[in-house]
Amino acid sequence: MQLELSTTNHLTSRTDDRRVALGWASRALPLLAALFLVACAEDPPAPEVEQRAKGAPILHWFIPDGMRADPELFDIYRWAEEGKLPNIKKMMDTGSYGFSVPTFPAHTPTNFATLLTGASPRVHGVADGPMHTEGHPLVAPSVGGFRSTARKVPAIWSILEERGHDVVLLSVPGSTPPELTTGGITIRGRWGGWGADYHSLVFETASEEQGKNLARAKRLFFLGYELTCLIEPSQASTWSPAVQVFEAPIPLELEAFGARMHAAVVDTTDDSTVNYDRLALSIDGAREDAVLAEGEWSHWFPVSLTWRDRKVSSQVRFNVVKLRDDGFFRVRMLVDNINEYIVAPDHLAGEVAEALSPMVDFVDNFPPQLIYYPEDQGAFLDELGMSFAWHGNAVELLYEEHHPDVFIHDIYSPNQMLTGRWWMGYIDPASSRYDDVSETEREQLWGEVLEMYQSLDAILGAALERAGDDTVVVLSSDHGAAPLDRWVRLNNLFHEKGWLTFRLDPTTHEPVIDWERTKVVYLKMCSVFIDPEGLGGDWNRASGPAYEALRNEVREALESLEDEGGVKPVAALCGWEDAEETFRLPGDRVGDLVIANRIGYGWNEEVTESGELFDVPLKTGYKQAILAESEPALWAPFMIVGPGIKRNHRLPEPIEMVDQLPTIMTALGQEIPDHVEGRVLDVFD
Repeated sequence: MQLELSTTNHLTSRTDDRRVALGWASRALPLLAALFLVACAEDPPAPEVEQRAKGAPILHWFIPDGMRADPELFDIYRWAEEGKLPNIKKMMDTGSYGFSVPTFPAHTPTNFATLLTGASPRVHGVADGPMHTEGHPLVAPSVGGFRSTARKVPAIWSILEERGHDVVLLSVPGSTPPELTTGGITIRGRWGGWGADYHSLVFETASEEQGKNLARAKRLFFLGYELTCLIEPSQASTWSPAVQVFEAPIPLELEAFGARMHAAVVDTTDDSTVNYDRLALSIDGAREDAVLAEGEWSHWFPVSLTWRDRKVSSQVRFNVVKLRDDGFFRVRMLVDNINEYIVAPDHLAGEVAEALSPMVDFVDNFPPQLIYYPEDQGAFLDELGMSFAWHGNAVELLYEEHHPDVFIHDIYSPNQMLTGRWWMGYIDPASSRYDDVSETEREQLWGEVLEMYQSLDAILGAALERAGDDTVVVLSSDHGAAPLDRWVRLNNLFHEKGWLTFRLDPTTHEPVIDWERTKVVYLKMCSVFIDPEGLGGDWNRASGPAYEALRNEVREALESLEDEGGVKPVAALCGWEDAEETFRLPGDRVGDLVIANRIGYGWNEEVTESGELFDVPLKTGYKQAILAESEPALWAPFMIVGPGIKRNHRLPEPIEMVDQLPTIMTALGQEIPDHVEGRVLDVFD
């Protein structure tokens, strides 16, 4: 099914674009609500597990990233009872449901690995996204937690494929490089270091102030490709816009992934004043492709990008986020997230591209970029709608064209919304920023969040509609999200103590650590590395009296740290040798100390000239390194329906995420792998 974007004169207005992009969910909800009523009226008996026909769908597992669900504030089951989430209500009526507690450090790769293996990090090995291991420098991660190779035990898709089932994986962390070998489908596993995995970008007028604000935060995961490109007017540009202008255009060259595109900030107003009001764009430097005002989106345009000296056919789309009359510009460029090098088998990329609009996998990026200006919120909502529209259409397409036995699907946009700037801090009363908005504004923000949950519900409905009577359908998530009130800059603390040495690059403003002279450093998400002889070169865990003495000093400094209100941000702490018992983390993939933060506080790697230890971040939501057992904001949903599953059964207590896979395998009539640590839940008739 093709998502049509109606445009005029090479552009769409923000209002039209958001309406069309979000239209998938609004179109689906009435139909799915009707299907729900029919299903409830007929109420057919569930077939026995052993009656499943070979080749029929047996599992649809939808795992939206960061879908908070708790019995207090984000009570999705109450929302469903109120008629706001009809497909979740259908699953409540026909299955079992409750809340699930993530494993520490409540991070995406860790909990996806836990969900998909039924084991804790101490078994599956994924302790974090960026992991550091002995024999490698600390300057960059040596093991990427989003890669399939990071796991020490197989995921459910490998087990089911070996047992003869056809598997489709859509945007699932930990699924790339692809592990499916016998005809399964893998579509963009996300951050697995596989294929031509392009990222959407921001282009903005260069300024020293913004350069300092962004520093490392403008780079993908703080180390990779620049996500926000600060650019100067181009003196080399020879392209001239065709639109009539009344002031000298400001020529720009937009470079991305080996492509060079042309643009100009222009004044189209004949009012005898400098009043820049449009951005003119040319993809090839020959014709004028679009002329956009603030808030407007262009069409998608074909472009040739580069990956490992190969040319990749792709598409890009532009939005003018902000444009001032003095010529300041902020432009968002979306890049099609699908191509032949990010899909296996590769020929499927063409089929998906032909049937659907270009892929907008999820909104914004990490670290988030759409948090710096008020206008970023509108661009965020536009992208959010495009993301949900694409994923909803993709579920329909993949079922209709490929009829998988097993379909495992993730969408990352819920995480981006709830951990970004614009929502969590103003809708959760636990936030210190809760009273910074009026009740009218909060009602609007809650409406936007609810619309996001309704989009999730509509995607779930598309799966329920296509699943057979013998299909086990599961809804879960890897973690929720809590308000973030304060950054805690631990590396500033270590610099203050004389344990960390750094300088700021005068051009990029990025911190450059002197690893040879640095003895202590914090690295995401929960590790502190310590060596009294310095952390330069290949890191190997230190030992001996000097090491233990310094480690004790660091422990004491962390445990005594408090903010101006006397609140201590450290919630728990242990040495690496106790990490398996204390946090269920693998001791060979954590630092010398492992630390958990109090809810509302978040560890931050950044070092700054000012040396502040506590800072108020722009983003207002967070989830990493929080002990989730006693924090419902971190909880997520678990719902299961299918043959033999108890109907309208609410689990009395929150479950652990390791419990989901053995329960699912039991529902499928499958043998549970030996590495599984979880228990089978009491959800069977």
